[in-house]
Amino acid sequence: MFITKNFTVKELLQFSGRHLVWLTAWAVLITALFEVTHWEWLSIPWLPLAAIGTAVAFYLGFKNNSAYDRLWEARKIWGAIVNSSRMWGSNVRAYVGSQFTEQQAGEEELQELHRKLLYRHIGWLYTLRGQLLVPTSWEHISQSKHYKKVAEEYKVRWGVGMNDGEVTREQQMLHLPTDELERLRACRNTATQIIDRQSQDLKELRARNLIDDFRHMELQKILNDFYEHQGRAERIKKFPLPRQYGSASFVFVCIFIFLLPFGIVSEFHKLGELAV
Repeated sequence: MFITKNFTVKELLQFSGRHLVWLTAWAVLITALFEVTHWEWLSIPWLPLAAIGTAVAFYLGFKNNSAYDRLWEARKIWGAIVNSSRMWGSNVRAYVGSQFTEQQAGEEELQELHRKLLYRHIGWLYTLRGQLLVPTSWEHISQSKHYKKVAEEYKVRWGVGMNDGEVTREQQMLHLPTDELERLRACRNTATQIIDRQSQDLKELRARNLIDDFRHMELQKILNDFYEHQGRAERIKKFPLPRQYGSASFVFVCIFIFLLPFGIVSEFHKLGELAV
């Protein structure tokens, strides 16, 4: 993800340098052929080329708007997870106590309960992050040869770090209880099972009167919010931009790039020496 205010020339070259090489070579080739051979059929009128450019602009505009909508929705989901996580940490420490029990629980026991619920939540965050990083079939990194190689390079260069799945496993070992770690990993959707385990612990705390009914419901409501946040994040991950829009825009862009030198070379030729 780009987090700087502006792109530098170096960043632009790193991101699109490969394309600039072959685009420049193609434009130079057409220009050289036209100037050397004087083949008039190499030039095409500018008007039909402008019509294709208009179609390209519409398709790219739609893709850009759709991409920004998905980005903004993802940002709102992340903000919701941050806010709910803060509420979870604050409420766990404030609600789980021995004020409703006849026999007072020790301070160390309460701190251990708090730590277990909070650390498991951290484990859920890393687990969800790992699940969302798993490539889908339509992503470039799932393709072959050049697309896969470039996507892997971009993921490392402009990613947020910790792309290796080993990071998720290490964080799970640090924050999830050992006795339930292997069982959770065996589940198809580990993140949802972690939230369910949190819910079961709340049930046990209620049975021990370490929380009352109201506080039980409030804490469970936050867990339900985590389910909703996760579902919304998975919706973005698992449902791509309709491929007919992506494929059609790709075809139009390729046609436009292929024809652009043929239209420009004739226009510059009309300028004569002024174009030099």
